[in-house]
Amino acid sequence: MTGEQFGFVMEKLLAEGALDVYYTSVFMKKNRAGTLITVLAPTEKEAHLTEVLLLETTTLGVRKSTWTREILDRKIAKITTPYGMIQVKQAFYNGEMIRQVPEYEDVKKAALEHGVSFQEVYQIVTTELSIR
Repeated sequence: MTGEQFGFVMEKLLAEGALDVYYTSVFMKKNRAGTLITVLAPTEKEAHLTEVLLLETTTLGVRKSTWTREILDRKIAKITTPYGMIQVKQAFYNGEMIRQVPEYEDVKKAALEHGVSFQEVYQIVTTELSIR
């Protein structure tokens, strides 16, 4: 498959309900180079996403496994910066906030709108978070 095909498949899988999609370069039998497509998805999306893989890629089959995951509680806070309101993702463990990071899309938008680097906006937000 070409890089464009992989890009198309990733976009389609994500649009159809995959939680994440990633590629890994692997060596297959007879030492042939290949690409492993990993799709993380809710159980109820399994059949449909399998169909996407079978119809949109060159694969002849799909291996499946069931995983579980633990996730941190999350909240979104908003802070005011010289570049406007920026959302901050906060992660909690046992009720205690253990980290917070600026929301990528908000930082990107502010940087583009104000003609400054992504890093400048990101640093202002993280500096403001450390003062609090």
